[in-house]
Amino acid sequence: MSQIDTDTVCAIATAPGRSGVGIVRISGPRTLAIADKILGFKPKVRHAHFANFLDENDTHIDQGIALYFSSPNSFTGEDVMELQGHGGIYVQQALLNRVLQLGARLANPGEFSERAFLNNKIDLLQAEAIADLIESSSMQAARSAMRTLQGEFSSKIQTLLEQLITARVHVEASIDFSDEDIDFVSDNKVQESLLCILESVEATLAQAKQGALLKEGINVVIAGKPNAGKSSLLNALSGLESAIVTDIPGTTRDLLTEEINIDGLPIHIIDTAGLRFSDDVVEREGLRRAQAAIEQADQILLIVDNITAEEDVENLLSPLVLLTDKSIRDLEYLKRTTLIFNKIDLLDNVKPYINSIKYSELSIPCISLSAKQGIGIDLLRSYLKDLIGFNAAEEGAFIARERHLTALVNAKQLVESAIQHIAAESPLELIAEDLRFAQAQLGAITGEFSSDDLLGEIFSNFCVGK
Repeated sequence: MSQIDTDTVCAIATAPGRSGVGIVRISGPRTLAIADKILGFKPKVRHAHFANFLDENDTHIDQGIALYFSSPNSFTGEDVMELQGHGGIYVQQALLNRVLQLGARLANPGEFSERAFLNNKIDLLQAEAIADLIESSSMQAARSAMRTLQGEFSSKIQTLLEQLITARVHVEASIDFSDEDIDFVSDNKVQESLLCILESVEATLAQAKQGALLKEGINVVIAGKPNAGKSSLLNALSGLESAIVTDIPGTTRDLLTEEINIDGLPIHIIDTAGLRFSDDVVEREGLRRAQAAIEQADQILLIVDNITAEEDVENLLSPLVLLTDKSIRDLEYLKRTTLIFNKIDLLDNVKPYINSIKYSELSIPCISLSAKQGIGIDLLRSYLKDLIGFNAAEEGAFIARERHLTALVNAKQLVESAIQHIAAESPLELIAEDLRFAQAQLGAITGEFSSDDLLGEIFSNFCVGK
């Protein structure tokens, strides 16, 4: 048997540091024997015992609540015990050391959840949702993670798999009984079922994209020349005095990051050094970091303080090419750039608005506002949310990761390919192969088909004790 089948593991399940309550969690075949030594008796199943926690000399380490769950009726599917004592750093560590002394080993990150997955208590989607719930940065993200943890996402994938398997059965049967002129494909029923499956995959993908936005958010970089108002815009968006604002050019020399939340959508805002040539070594390093952030951004807010209509568009965009050898027209990230016309409070009768200007073959969005006065900031927040298609009011979104999106996109393309093969009267083997690969893609989402490397990567990012 593997190590994960035979070892008893333990960990402190609460956050490190002082707290009112600290929990040591144990899982594995030696759990009951360890409980007997620490408590001085064998605990009842699913019964809260108030007890003293004893060391090897029967001296009290602590006292608290002991909860015991027997296999298979536990989170991990194994014998599990929680010792809920006081949250002092020394007390928790002393209790953990006692458990280790009695034959357990320290759990790896995410090993409790991994055991639950391997023992078929949860699927891979639900296991990932545990970590996502802990890391949620908004109430909407937490609710979406809970929907995944409760199996809503898994249920949708399972339904798709069942429909796909039914279609595969008809195609495979047509291949197997080709000598008997039995053809389940030519009557259009398989094609019709695949069209329904395709529609369901697309709907699931749309929900998953919303969930991915709730989990990951987007990276927005504020760029521009010195004194254009970049730091003021960061402060206005975050509602905090995060960045130092002065009239001295070059005040910001390094990247400054804040996270805001718009209707549950996390937005990671990065304020950059002013884009200008400089002989100062520190400032040039700030410019290099700014350029790197710009190239990786989901959206770039290029802020200018000149909103004259006659201003040359290429001149407005010129700060973006200071540290590159490319022309403005060749910048890939120009498609992700929005011009921010700042300081409209200095002009007469100018209200915040959104429009666009033409440059080459692109239509570049423009927003006028006053970062210092907070005029138009709500307009910018709504713009950022709408720009990426985020809908906070959409019901049923569930937390999703990049691997889930990739698998759904791949499955969608394979089902589309199968439909095209049917329409073209291609060999049935090609249709069957498309459907087989589509099933494998969907199965990988829930862990039905998963590699050890994938599992290792997923669970290694969990906190110890989960």
